[in-house]
Amino acid sequence: MTSSVFAAERLLFTQTTPDSDAIPLIFAFPNEYSVGITSLGYQVVWATLATRDDVQVSRLFTDIHEQLPRQPEIVGFSISWELDYVNILNLLESLDIPILANLRNDSHPIIFGGGPVLTANPEPFADFFDIILLGDGENLLGDFVEAYKEVRHAPRQIQLKRLAQVPGIYIPSLYEVEYQTPDGEVKSIKPIDSDVPAVVQKQTYRGNILSASTVVTEKAAWENIYMVEVVRSCPEMCRFCLASYLTLPFRTASLEDSLMPAIERGLKVTNRLGLLGASVTQHPEFEELLNYISQPKFDDVRLSIASVRTNTVTVQLAQTLAKRDTRSLTIAVESGSDQLRQIINKKLQNDEIIQAAINAKAGGLSALKLYGMVGIPGEEAEDLDATVAMMRSIKKAAPGLRLSFGCSTFVPKSHTPFQWFGVNRQAEKRLQLLQKQLKPQGIDFRPESYNWSIIQALLSRGDRRLSQLLELTRDFGDSLGSYKRAFKQLKGQIPDLDFYVHNNWSTTQVLPWSHLQGPLPQSTLLKHLDEATSHFRSAPKELQPLNS
Repeated sequence: MTSSVFAAERLLFTQTTPDSDAIPLIFAFPNEYSVGITSLGYQVVWATLATRDDVQVSRLFTDIHEQLPRQPEIVGFSISWELDYVNILNLLESLDIPILANLRNDSHPIIFGGGPVLTANPEPFADFFDIILLGDGENLLGDFVEAYKEVRHAPRQIQLKRLAQVPGIYIPSLYEVEYQTPDGEVKSIKPIDSDVPAVVQKQTYRGNILSASTVVTEKAAWENIYMVEVVRSCPEMCRFCLASYLTLPFRTASLEDSLMPAIERGLKVTNRLGLLGASVTQHPEFEELLNYISQPKFDDVRLSIASVRTNTVTVQLAQTLAKRDTRSLTIAVESGSDQLRQIINKKLQNDEIIQAAINAKAGGLSALKLYGMVGIPGEEAEDLDATVAMMRSIKKAAPGLRLSFGCSTFVPKSHTPFQWFGVNRQAEKRLQLLQKQLKPQGIDFRPESYNWSIIQALLSRGDRRLSQLLELTRDFGDSLGSYKRAFKQLKGQIPDLDFYVHNNWSTTQVLPWSHLQGPLPQSTLLKHLDEATSHFRSAPKELQPLNS
């Protein structure tokens, strides 16, 4: 079975024959093959390694793997989803590698991790990794391999100290975390030696040639799709949004040098094209890109576009998509309340949303998916009423257009201005309220699990003490009940669930990721936070636990 899965792959790069002394490396995705091979980040890193002659790379998934080296020197993981940590621990055990970094010795491979989850906040997972790569892989990956080659035959501690000098490489074991009390706030995070950098800076790739698929296969979760990254980051900077703040600055792929050649390459092997990015339609030459894809030679191409900015939904865009076998569009509106939009910096008006729906229908699309959020800091009951009213107006303005409203709970994310806020305890009730009001209107309401939001908040604001908790929950199962059971067992040894999830944190406390520098300094995030809270109906004087 394994060989038939890999045989179905159509590669868009040429694998190199590794040198006889190439570094044996396993590159893993902690989920099934169909999920992992659909991750553009995983594909690109694998192809980058597979085109180097100084590395011999083997892929590993939870269900299948290529032939693995008997003694790998490096094992890497690409992590896109928080709860996949369970699979990381299982895969390490299957390779006979201790799951905790401090139990590994010179005979064990170096374990590294990268990807959006670890770049945002690696601390809950820090004890499981020797090395964490922070930021974009374009330059970081090569720098890592080159630095490793210098100390390839040195003892582990010397290897780690050398690698810590590479910008963007974070070695958790070389930092000591002190707490006010065992179950209190972080007191300080300091390097254990003067030659270890006090702050690790996330790496940002600034080129205008962005990623594209390196493999196309019918066995992917999105069958036979060829993906092209159109933009990276988002210029909107909604105050809660990790996809914008963590990946700044906003970068666009060159139409001539990046997008057109990539699309030509991909459409030779498949007719399914996905345009990726947090705000694809904000590419300055998006119209030209659409015209290019609209050429008769691409008539059989099926086109999918990630979420688009509301005021860029033109009739022409809708027509192009409808002609290319797309039936629906996705737009993030967050709320129907102008007040809340000011708080979160969402530059959007209800009439623009209504116009987008009218244009989508006029262009031949049959459905519109909207994404919203409850529990946004500063939200009041009247803001929910405004969302219901907005959805009714859209339905009235574009009759016959199928409307769905996906709704999540606000979750604080590191490196954003809202990292100091906790999850609103009323959020679950608010999701139920929207469901009650929207369902009878014939609007398909799709709430995201509130319990999952709680776990997400725990992991997004967690510190290093959570590794004990994660080990326990793996044995108990992945439900919220398992986490609560594990907290009970560790009472007094780590803070409680409320501390991580619901409490508003003081803006003066040391954050678990204070030693890891994102694109913007804390002073800028605080300015953005002040701007947001100035729109609150009753502004908090300082961020302390408010929503109990």
